[in-house]
Amino acid sequence: MVQRDVPNAGNRRALLLKGDIDITYDLPPKDFSELSKEGGKVKVSAMPIENSIFYLGMNTTKPPFNNPKVRQAVAWVLPYDKMFENALYGRAAKMYGGGSPVKSTAWPQPTWYATDAAKAKALLAEAGYPDGFETTLSFDLGGATIGEPMAVLAQEALAGIGIKAQLNKIPGATWRAALLKKDLPMVINRFGGWLDYPEYFFFWCYHGQNAVFNTMSYQNAKLDKIITNARFAESKPLYDSAVKEMIQIAYDEVPRVPLFQPSMDVAMQQDLMGYQYWFHLQPDYRQLYRA
Repeated sequence: MVQRDVPNAGNRRALLLKGDIDITYDLPPKDFSELSKEGGKVKVSAMPIENSIFYLGMNTTKPPFNNPKVRQAVAWVLPYDKMFENALYGRAAKMYGGGSPVKSTAWPQPTWYATDAAKAKALLAEAGYPDGFETTLSFDLGGATIGEPMAVLAQEALAGIGIKAQLNKIPGATWRAALLKKDLPMVINRFGGWLDYPEYFFFWCYHGQNAVFNTMSYQNAKLDKIITNARFAESKPLYDSAVKEMIQIAYDEVPRVPLFQPSMDVAMQQDLMGYQYWFHLQPDYRQLYRA
């Protein structure tokens, strides 16, 4: 087994199509979309990444995003389908357009938000911002293949209801440090928990301990208690009730707007067998074999 480090995604795709390599991953979604439709020269394995979400987060410690109506307005104006088609190229699960109230413990699960500019505009007026406001929307340049088109599309949609968002492109090397400062008004980001439990996700991303992954600095004592109850529930009915309640609160308050559940895509030669998805997202070569 030979593992080669080929940083350029275009080069890795070319090597795969020429038959010079057997398997590759971390290509842009557009490449995986095209490879899956190119007449079967190679095959593409796709698996939703458990407990993982692309989201737009808002800093709840400062105006205007300390107002839930403003956050709901943002959730109702985002161009979800355009993002799905032009940033993810369909290589993800939609986290929008679901029903309310929350009836399932499934996680992640779609919110009930969808693109409705009129509803967003009305909520913004109710919040006291009928003419909108100015802000910044930050994203990680290290993931700009997906993050930048998502940010541009969000920027355009927000402008339609008067929110003028300047894009803030932060180098990947300093992205985590920028998040730690807790002063970015809006971010597009991705978080995934290795342990596939909703309360694990919520503990790190919504709990008042305010970990780095709570990029919104969201504080809610009631939700903290429910998260703790879920973590240490003594029966399945108690656990299920806590999980549904915490999802309901998170989606009502919407400090972060779930966008998509990413897919772990891997492209390989047709005769390569035995590939298995792992939560750490790296291939386990021990299972691979040639047909």
